[in-house]
Amino acid sequence: MDYRTLPVSKWDEHHVRCWLESTGIKKEYIEKLYEEEVTGPALVALDDSFLRGIGMKGGQIHVLTHKRKELLQLQQNTEEAKHSTSTTPDRTAAQTDPVTPRNGSAQNTSSGDNGGPVDKSSRENTASTSGKRQRRSNNSQLTSTDDHLELSNCRPFRSQNTDFKYVKDKVLSPESGVNDLITPCHEYKSFAVAAELNKNQLQSKFASEVIRFASACMNIRTNGTIHFGIMDSIEDRAHKHGQIVGIKVKEREHYVDALDYIEKCFCEDLQEIARKCIHPPVFVEVISKDSQEQRFVVEVDIEPTSSLVKGKFFEVYLPKYNEGSHKVTLTKDRALYQRLGAKSEPVKPNNLATFIRGLKDRDTQREKAELSSAEVHTQIPQNLGRKLSILLNDGKSCMDDSLWYILVTNRCEKENLNHINFLMHLNIFCVFDFDENSNISGLYSKYKEHHATRSYFLQDFSNEGKTGNSLAQKHLSPFDQTSWIFCNGRSDFLGDEKPCDENTWIRTKKKYLKKAVTRICDEILPKGSFIVLFLLLSPVQKPLVDAFQEFYAEMNGTEYIVCIAECRENYEKWAHLAQVSCSIEMLEQCSVVGMKLSHVDATIQAMLPSTAQPRHLPVFMRGLCTLPSLEEEKLFSLEILCVDQCDDIKLDLLTEKEIQEIEQSFYRGKKITWENFWLADKGLCGEIIEREACKDASKLLDDILRGREFNYSVAKLKIFHHPGSGGSTIARQVLWKRRKDLRCAVIKASYPPVTVCEHALAFRDYEEKDISCCLPVLLLIEDYDEDYLEELRTELMDAVASRKTNSPRPYFILMCCRRSNDPARLCKASPLDTVAVTHKLTDSEKILFKTKLEKLRQKDIKPEFILTFVLMCEEFNATYVRDFVAHILQDIDRSSRDTCLMRYVALLNFYVPNSYVSLSHCEAFLGLGVYTERKTRAYDFKSHLSEQARMIFIELKESTSYISSVQIIHCLVAREILHQLSGNEPQSQLAMTLLQEKTLFGNRFGQEEFIKFIRDLFIRRDKRSRGDSTDTLFSPFIEHVCKAEGCEKAIAVLKAAYELIGKDAFFAQQLARLHYNNEKFREAEYWAEVAKLHSPDDSYILDTEGQVYRKWFSFTVDKMTQEDTPESIIQKIEMALKAMRCFRAAQQAAKAERDSMNNAGYFGEVEVGCRLLKFLSTLHVFCVNPDRESSELVKYLTTDYIPKDIEKAWGRLHGRLKGLRQNLYNALEWISEDLSYFQTDKNHEKEEEDKKDEKEEQIYNPRKWLKRQSEVYARFFTSASLLEESKGGPGSQLMRRMNIYRSGGGSVTNILSFLTDKKENRSAEKLENILSLYTENPLRDRLEDNDLINYILCHITLACLAPGSARLLPMQTLRELSVRFFKGKRPFPASAHFLLTLLYWPDEALDKEPNPDKDEILNTALHTLKRLYDIKMKDVPTRKKRIYTHFFLGKGYGLGRNTHTMLFKTLHVAGFADKAI
Repeated sequence: MDYRTLPVSKWDEHHVRCWLESTGIKKEYIEKLYEEEVTGPALVALDDSFLRGIGMKGGQIHVLTHKRKELLQLQQNTEEAKHSTSTTPDRTAAQTDPVTPRNGSAQNTSSGDNGGPVDKSSRENTASTSGKRQRRSNNSQLTSTDDHLELSNCRPFRSQNTDFKYVKDKVLSPESGVNDLITPCHEYKSFAVAAELNKNQLQSKFASEVIRFASACMNIRTNGTIHFGIMDSIEDRAHKHGQIVGIKVKEREHYVDALDYIEKCFCEDLQEIARKCIHPPVFVEVISKDSQEQRFVVEVDIEPTSSLVKGKFFEVYLPKYNEGSHKVTLTKDRALYQRLGAKSEPVKPNNLATFIRGLKDRDTQREKAELSSAEVHTQIPQNLGRKLSILLNDGKSCMDDSLWYILVTNRCEKENLNHINFLMHLNIFCVFDFDENSNISGLYSKYKEHHATRSYFLQDFSNEGKTGNSLAQKHLSPFDQTSWIFCNGRSDFLGDEKPCDENTWIRTKKKYLKKAVTRICDEILPKGSFIVLFLLLSPVQKPLVDAFQEFYAEMNGTEYIVCIAECRENYEKWAHLAQVSCSIEMLEQCSVVGMKLSHVDATIQAMLPSTAQPRHLPVFMRGLCTLPSLEEEKLFSLEILCVDQCDDIKLDLLTEKEIQEIEQSFYRGKKITWENFWLADKGLCGEIIEREACKDASKLLDDILRGREFNYSVAKLKIFHHPGSGGSTIARQVLWKRRKDLRCAVIKASYPPVTVCEHALAFRDYEEKDISCCLPVLLLIEDYDEDYLEELRTELMDAVASRKTNSPRPYFILMCCRRSNDPARLCKASPLDTVAVTHKLTDSEKILFKTKLEKLRQKDIKPEFILTFVLMCEEFNATYVRDFVAHILQDIDRSSRDTCLMRYVALLNFYVPNSYVSLSHCEAFLGLGVYTERKTRAYDFKSHLSEQARMIFIELKESTSYISSVQIIHCLVAREILHQLSGNEPQSQLAMTLLQEKTLFGNRFGQEEFIKFIRDLFIRRDKRSRGDSTDTLFSPFIEHVCKAEGCEKAIAVLKAAYELIGKDAFFAQQLARLHYNNEKFREAEYWAEVAKLHSPDDSYILDTEGQVYRKWFSFTVDKMTQEDTPESIIQKIEMALKAMRCFRAAQQAAKAERDSMNNAGYFGEVEVGCRLLKFLSTLHVFCVNPDRESSELVKYLTTDYIPKDIEKAWGRLHGRLKGLRQNLYNALEWISEDLSYFQTDKNHEKEEEDKKDEKEEQIYNPRKWLKRQSEVYARFFTSASLLEESKGGPGSQLMRRMNIYRSGGGSVTNILSFLTDKKENRSAEKLENILSLYTENPLRDRLEDNDLINYILCHITLACLAPGSARLLPMQTLRELSVRFFKGKRPFPASAHFLLTLLYWPDEALDKEPNPDKDEILNTALHTLKRLYDIKMKDVPTRKKRIYTHFFLGKGYGLGRNTHTMLFKTLHVAGFADKAI
């Protein structure tokens, strides 16, 4: 049976476990309590000592006891309600039914006065005594057996305010009797049945109730209100007494006219008095979220003023509808009614005389009450300034400039535009503007004069996620420019987005508002990082209220919602409509009402942490120019450093503690800020150490500015640094020092290079008189991707080149600062523009660091809280780091939640560079939201961490999403934490546990980054080109698990990651690779199929499938024995052919991929094909002849010949094997063409290793690999004996071509590679030998196209090596041979047109006379080359595939003028690379 249907006393341990799982308690504690057989009675009796005895920690105990208290209270209330409904069914008992607020009695919410809002002074006291932002609890909620119903206030007595509304299903205070005669007594009637009756029945019933109630009030001399549409009985179990339900009002006149019964029911001389005392009905609308049906509460006020009723008593008839005659009759006798408690009862005959004698006393009491109420009470003014301060900044002296604001507003009148200056200084994330004229004459027209914005309509804003233009995407800069959302169209817009009325808006646009609010609160801004500010500047309409309701629902209350309204009428209309979601009392708490807008403006500006002074930039003429916020925000991809940076900070608001916190944060490991430099310059904190590398960087910068070495329009200054060594600090020190001489900025690398380039140019030109004479711009880019940097540099150089102006100094200097595990190596590779920053300190630096540490200790700063600086002082000595971390972790609770978090963060930080975990993830994991109710967000997180966690965690703010995050202070500390806290638990188990943390994977904010870091943990490989110390086959984590725990554990954790992170194709790909690298080929085959199933057209995944079969084939061949059967040999061949088929599929997929060039399929096909040829040559059926040639195999592969032994057995293989030669040829030709086009990433440090390790040769020296594989390929298709047999036939041509191939002359790249041979004589001899293999008269004996290309290129190459060779043909002859490539109608490869450009480039010796035909050949060749290049490049950025320069045009004539690139490389000693050409 479900535990929810049983009392706790009857629960067994299974019921208790189910309930515990609903509370959020950690699973391990739930299992322990289950093992201890904790039943329901035991659960009630649990105490703190027992829970701690089973290992439960304080936070979990707090949650359990809190949830148990709620459970027991709920069951107690249920039992009381059952007892109440069974023993007191009468109406009087209903009045004492405990329908009370959650945190107080009903009287606390609505008692005493006329039913209006809560007393203002009490509200002010609530606001003024709060020193922190508090979660405002709903004081008007009540507990019911089924639902939580909220108490509501009655309409103020005699109020005709049409904005006042009731909310359906809220509850009014119980019906009341006589109080002080002025405070009205209340009586409720549900009137549900009567409202549906016909006119006569309805009027008689309504008049009867009103007249009886009015007679009672007038006789007692008390004010009163009778309400129709309020539940008056608890007989209906579905409703509470006093619950607002409302009635349908078909015709209001029926209710108004019903009071005409006054003339029939009162004595003639009292009828006029009764008319004056009984006021006309008031129709109060009942609003509801769930229903669009219009309902009302009909109320009649009774006001017996002493001047009217003095000395009189009121006996009345009551109208009654006769069902038989269908007529209204009056009661037989008049009756005198009085208020007895909450009822209107007739005065008994024997008490009549006494009652009449008491009229005089009641008249006297009434007169006194009226006089008392007429006295003018001095109103105590609210301290609205303090309330505003508390609501916006928790009562602190200055506002938190890290908070974002979402503004919701309506029409701003012209006179108010002068008083909204405070908005110009707030971090406004977005504005929901309901003023359709805002762009013309409203708030937007004023705001855009000061700030850059992006304008949207609601529909665009909410639908961007579907079209891929999500606001969360970085290139739309949601944090760098305010998003202005026109919620009701624009009157000046020419499109379809026109303003509409309320009903149309609700029908057509309300859904988009909901989507927009949900996206902001669920995906972009975490709770606590922003405040929603409602600014009511004009009369309110329903859509503005809908906006409040959406934010209220998404933010779970009003904790971070503030409302400001100068006009109380505007506020009250808004509040009465909004109360359908939130009580009036809660709205009052979060609202500042009645304060003049000009006073609000001045008050908020006084609380701002900085003054509104202009910022300045240096100019070429050594002056300054002003940089307004509007212009700065247009350059949103740059963080601009001004001359007077930070001078706008209000020093008087900065306390000594805050200054110390800024300084200490830096020395704990946080990135240095401009405030650190500014405070140091002001002498308000210690000086910042300047390392030797900073001086080196400054010298290199001076050299660049003076134009030494190479004078580029875009120069580079690179700073490579060990993590935590201060590289970022050095880069920013350089910027800070040069901010008055150069224009300085930090690049936000989240924006595309095109955008950054556009902004950098605008930044350079801004306010300069002559754009040809401007200050250089120093741009810092940190932790960049190399491809990104090169693309940015190319964009900047192209932009500068397009201006066609020369400058002695560079336009831009890119200061590139990046972490590296081996900065010294990178510095050696490019010493003229690179600075290395390492952990190693010079002697002078050691003194500086030691002195600084002593000064920090003198400020009572413990070394534990400046750990990064302390470790730097010790040069990150491994032993010191280990001992220091061991000291910190000495008494740590290893089973606590925050220790577990430390291990997770350490795992990511050590294995994934620059990783972090969002603060929102940490809070969700630690369960802080469960019991942290009354403190600010930042304080919550820090105060609930263990002491050890506070020491090793550092809080950061992500630069693109502005989401706060945490990381370990240094990766070496992360490594030690990972090691020391692991104990005997392997890291694979820790990763498994991390993958199962639903709270982390289910948290919304920073989710994209978190998943990326998890993916990197399992997939990202180390690469030396990125600054890593090694190149790895798998991610460092997976490699560690393989080495320390075995490949089975690595496979298991990768499988778990695949299952838990969305069954990603690339995880399956890694599993396939991991399996085949560990010789588990069946499993590798399965995972390759899985990966292909997810991404069937991905060339890299298809290549992995090919690699599975290639490795499998190689493995089986290596393990081959003499006992192998013919069937197993066939299987091996089929496996190799299957690998080749997969590689060809990868080739086709790569061609279709527009944004990448994946050539792995071609390399793979050649690798496996050549290995297959070697394998075939070992089979007995293809025995080797005495000359060590595989002539039998060559004959089989190149002719129709099939040996008898395999004719039938290999029946399904013959066709594919005979196509082997052409397939390999095609792949080799493609690789050759690709290598002739583009530069390679040849690693000179790898050259010696390549001689030993052929596996990496294709990566680091693909030209050498191509030459070697071409020789292998050609060897299996040449045979001297076959050449003799087929003299003059097709076979002889093939053999001759294969001999040329074998000699190194079969492809363009191989021929050109002779130029790189250090022994030129040897290369020349080889080329002459190759030429001797061709026909002696190529003009007569027509060569095939490819043969002709190779033949001509051999001449050009030989001319570079041995210009006097007898084998060289004259230039004119080569031209005549090549003219075929111009005249032929069929397509030729790019190499043919490349030869035409070399041969037909104007030559002073050969082209003395103008020849239009030659010019046409040259122009056509150039255009064709460009066209073929564009086809080849697809949409790949040029920075990723740089053209390879083969020749430079030198002096001379004929073939002698072509100068090969290698000649330049031999002449330059250092720093000369392909990319420099």
